[in-house]
Amino acid sequence: MGMPEPVGKSLPMTEEQLAAFGAELDAIRQEVMKNLGEEDARYIRRVARFVRATELSGRGLLMIGILPPAWLAGTALLGISKIVENMELGHNVMHGQYNWMNDPQFNSRAYEWDNVGTSDAWRRTHNVSHHKYTNIRGLDDDIGYGLLRLFPEQRWSRFYLGQPVYAFLLATLFEWGVAIQHLEFGAVVAGRKDRATFDAEWAEAKKKIVSQLKRDYVFFPLLAGPMAPFVFSGNLVANLIRNYWTFTVIFCGHFTADAELFDRSVLENETRGHFYLRQLRGSSNLTGGRVFHFMTGNLSHQIEHHLFPTMPARHYHRIAPRVRAICEKYGQHYNTGSLRRQFGQVTNRIFRHMFPSTPVTRPALTVA
Repeated sequence: MGMPEPVGKSLPMTEEQLAAFGAELDAIRQEVMKNLGEEDARYIRRVARFVRATELSGRGLLMIGILPPAWLAGTALLGISKIVENMELGHNVMHGQYNWMNDPQFNSRAYEWDNVGTSDAWRRTHNVSHHKYTNIRGLDDDIGYGLLRLFPEQRWSRFYLGQPVYAFLLATLFEWGVAIQHLEFGAVVAGRKDRATFDAEWAEAKKKIVSQLKRDYVFFPLLAGPMAPFVFSGNLVANLIRNYWTFTVIFCGHFTADAELFDRSVLENETRGHFYLRQLRGSSNLTGGRVFHFMTGNLSHQIEHHLFPTMPARHYHRIAPRVRAICEKYGQHYNTGSLRRQFGQVTNRIFRHMFPSTPVTRPALTVA
């Protein structure tokens, strides 16, 4: 027997209401973007310095990692550095949030992050496929990352009976999932992607993978001499810390109970208001303090990020109350909650949809 899917809490809007909804959100975006300046530039430069300082401190402590406190502190600092570099620095810079600075260090197309996946591949799968087609079945490859069934609309097969295990492995190896996502192994096997394209993409992916492996597991351990085992293990654990944290934040931003999946038909004559509404209904926020938001790369404000992906993420916490007020004004559910609550809902999805589950009718985006 299929398990029920909870019904969303938003109300459908008329086309006139939807246009007004979009206009009010556009006004917020325009207000912030026209006032970007030196304060924003100073902020992202401080973030870059923080990443360098924590990396150098962490790696330095691992050089004397034979002392347990030094190993623990060094691994923690390196893990923090990798989290912030990936989420608050790399992710946001590669969205083009700081291109207006005309600084090569913070240019979206020039930035290469500390991750086994190439920045070019991530920009294609994330900036284009995911943000343009958020939660649209068949177009957004981030829906379960081709491995998990998280919505009842996804076709069920016995393969999904193992998805709690798959989810754990994906969390453990998250950067590797990101690295190979664009290769689309399934499409190659099915003949939907030609081998020449795959070979070219794999050559680039392999180059980056080898470079990252050499950096963390060969160069720095060799540099440490007799401390090599402690440096090697510290690097390994730091990468695991980053992977688990990134998986948790991203899944809480996309796969909580009220997050919706859409059919391709929503793209027909999609207006700006329709786009905003789809982003809202497919996203979830996390509550927390300033340090928490910083450590998530401000993706704890996933709703605001999906609405305004090129807006510097440091502004999300400030505009979030205004966005929420607009949502309430138009009868739209603003999905937010604690990390514990939201991750509990994600876990529930993973276990519920490993079995056959039946979709229910959700409120339409608009009414006549």
